[in-house]
Amino acid sequence: MTMYHVRTRINSNVPSDYILYDLSIYRMDSDKNKYFIVDVKQQPLQGNYETLIHATDNISEPLSTIYIMEVTLYRTTMLKTSCVSATPFIRMYTLEELTTGKAWSSVKRENPCYFVTTGTTKLESEGPNIVTVNISRPERPFIAEEYPIGDPQDPFEKSIIEQQINNRFNWVDYPSQRSASLCGPASFFYCIQRDRPDVYAQAARELWMYGKTKIGGLEIKPSNGCRHPTGHFYDNISGLDWMTLAGLRDSENAVLSFDNLDSPIAGITMWQTLTEWFEKAGYEKVFSNVGITQAGIQGINDLNEYVRKGYKVVTLINDGLLTGGESKLTVPTHWIVWDGPVTEENDGCMHLNLFSWGKISDQIKYGENSSFFINRFFGGVVFKPLK
Repeated sequence: MTMYHVRTRINSNVPSDYILYDLSIYRMDSDKNKYFIVDVKQQPLQGNYETLIHATDNISEPLSTIYIMEVTLYRTTMLKTSCVSATPFIRMYTLEELTTGKAWSSVKRENPCYFVTTGTTKLESEGPNIVTVNISRPERPFIAEEYPIGDPQDPFEKSIIEQQINNRFNWVDYPSQRSASLCGPASFFYCIQRDRPDVYAQAARELWMYGKTKIGGLEIKPSNGCRHPTGHFYDNISGLDWMTLAGLRDSENAVLSFDNLDSPIAGITMWQTLTEWFEKAGYEKVFSNVGITQAGIQGINDLNEYVRKGYKVVTLINDGLLTGGESKLTVPTHWIVWDGPVTEENDGCMHLNLFSWGKISDQIKYGENSSFFINRFFGGVVFKPLK
């Protein structure tokens, strides 16, 4: 158990003596229970616009643990104190960033901000008095070429994205790449959604607002092409899944840009890359038997032991193993996440509750024997759940 000291800073042109802040820092578990390490109200700023240094309770989490930070600002005068934040400013940082003075951004608008005009007024009788206030508004990062801002089918319209985020936060539905080759990112974001719904929601909101986000040490910064995709979204992929899934895959592409809904090659994820995503986000890998050759019945038994203990099991298969899969070859093509162990009936038929294509169910093709399963199973990677 360790006590830490955390702080952040704001941007303002108002003297720091006139500003107060609320600061809440917490994490959420897989049942959406909140655990606060700092929760203070109407505290004074320091002269350099940094918050006071706040001591946490004794906690046992590693420095890689991701926390949500909320800041609300107030303006104080001799007569009253008024809230100047319509809603709390929210960002996420690791415990290490919070404790080393790195819980802020070099980009002004990505911090809690409070600015006022410096223009002065005078009596109407003293003559004309026009004060001009220039307010800048950056372009929205994600804009679909076929559905620009104002189009009734704009997949990145704010209310649509917010509703989709709320549905994911409440587990109404799950990541779905549909026809896009994004099963690797879908598996990653499904695990984040289940383990840390607060992190999933905040990452999605930051992508929508800033065109980038950072989950632990995993930076997601899609290219301009990915942020301005071509192709028809509807009946293909949602705006939220494009931002998160395609955004993650595009961030890792050194050569191929994921800028079109029909970019299958750019979407293929190798297990080394997928493992790196999980580890950068804070997951700990505990086992791997994934490869280009079948893992066999022993590989299945090994993974069964881990899933029974509550670990995350992400495996590589040939999509022909699943209902709706069309592949006729026995080569690795698709990532899934287990939702329980593999079981076998007396007649040799295999069953597995799993996540794939936005659904959690037993999607193994019915009536096929164990050899059919084994020939299309290429092992997987096991991680401790993210806390």
